[in-house]
Amino acid sequence: MEKDLNAKLLQERREGEGSGGAVEGDEEEKDLGKKVWSEWKKLWVVAAPAIFTRFSTFGIQVISQAFIGHIGSVELAAYALVATVLLRFANGILLGMASALETLCGQAYGAGQYHMLGIYLQRSWIVLFICSLFLLPFFFFTTPILKLLGQEDHIAEVAGTIARWFIPVTFSFIISFTCQMYLSAQSKNLIIAYLAAAALAIHLFLSWLLTVKYKYGLPGAMISTILAFWIPNVGQFMFVTCGGCPETWNGFSLLAFKDLWPVIKLSLSSGAMLCLELWYNTILVLLTGNMKNAEVAIDALAICLNINGWEMMISLGFLTAASVRVSNELGRGSSKSAKFSIVVAVLTSLSIGIVLFFLFLFLRGRLAYIFTNSREVAQAVANLSPLLACSILLNSVQPVLSGVAIGSGWQSIVAYVNLACYYLVGIPIGVVLGYLIHYNVKGIWMGMLFGTLVQTIVLVFITWRTDWNKQVFSY
Repeated sequence: MEKDLNAKLLQERREGEGSGGAVEGDEEEKDLGKKVWSEWKKLWVVAAPAIFTRFSTFGIQVISQAFIGHIGSVELAAYALVATVLLRFANGILLGMASALETLCGQAYGAGQYHMLGIYLQRSWIVLFICSLFLLPFFFFTTPILKLLGQEDHIAEVAGTIARWFIPVTFSFIISFTCQMYLSAQSKNLIIAYLAAAALAIHLFLSWLLTVKYKYGLPGAMISTILAFWIPNVGQFMFVTCGGCPETWNGFSLLAFKDLWPVIKLSLSSGAMLCLELWYNTILVLLTGNMKNAEVAIDALAICLNINGWEMMISLGFLTAASVRVSNELGRGSSKSAKFSIVVAVLTSLSIGIVLFFLFLFLRGRLAYIFTNSREVAQAVANLSPLLACSILLNSVQPVLSGVAIGSGWQSIVAYVNLACYYLVGIPIGVVLGYLIHYNVKGIWMGMLFGTLVQTIVLVFITWRTDWNKQVFSY
């Protein structure tokens, strides 16, 4: 992180409420049980609403896909293509760049520099709006891009129409991601969960009303989708600007246009870090599509990734919680509390991961029948279940460590780690095991898992070897 940003965060923390020494002394007086319980409550205050919100947001896309599937198979294929490739591409970039706000707001709030949170929020709006403008050509030229990539013409044409409907959804991410991170830094994210639940219920009703009752078809489904993404944004924006955050929101300010370059650099680092992770599974699917009997392999892999995707909502909730807790404690000047919050977050998430690990090992192929009637696909899922279980176990640790990195401002370092571990280790090993040694989709997934394992080990080593006292006083 840039020094000029760091200096603004903690210039007053040694006086009054921000005294690190007082914090350390208070912590030492508590017994271990009380410390764990206190930290656990603080963790879940952030993690529970974050997990629920991610489940709700994921559910919006599932509902849209279900109703569009009843319109026609071409529309369903086109929607799935746009949602899984184009929207995920835009989502990864904007979410990654917005995660810089987790670092800045979390540390500023911990340092008692409350007035800076509103400034950082407005700066992030500016940066993400500019980024969204650069993404627009992908949505306007979706059809020729997909035809160039070999997609069938009739699917590409419908996908181009759907992509243009998704432009307002992409711009909704600007308010959604930034307000969520701004509110989470203050542990005020219950309002986010309430709004997400309301949007999900409204979306379900409107989708039925517009596509089933009034037969508006694809436009009806997409109008409902756009409203589902924007309704929480209106609520969050009103909450932030109309008195919900009196300490941290002092109105719109021209200061938002100053010192933008350091924020842009941190946002780019954050975007690179997160995009390299989010696009990893996409490459797994693309590699699988070039194999023999690819239809069964992709069906089985899609089922496994769907299950893994739902479980990832839990992991990403803990990513947010770890980022908030670490950044808050670093901002307060408490190195011991920062380290303790990391331990509690990792052990809590790992405990959930271990339970799910054995659950999916036990269920194996039986889970597949929720999604398919094919015995061949179910058997393929059963064969992949051990790898799915291992993925879930690694996912219970790796995102938490990524959250620690975000809270500490290490995005640039982790971006290089992700590039090396995923794309220079995981994918090449997967290609060798899948294509040359003929382990097929298992081999590709094993290679990808190895890359994730190496990344997790590196992040554990970086976290373990960090001088947290030095980390505190570098801000």
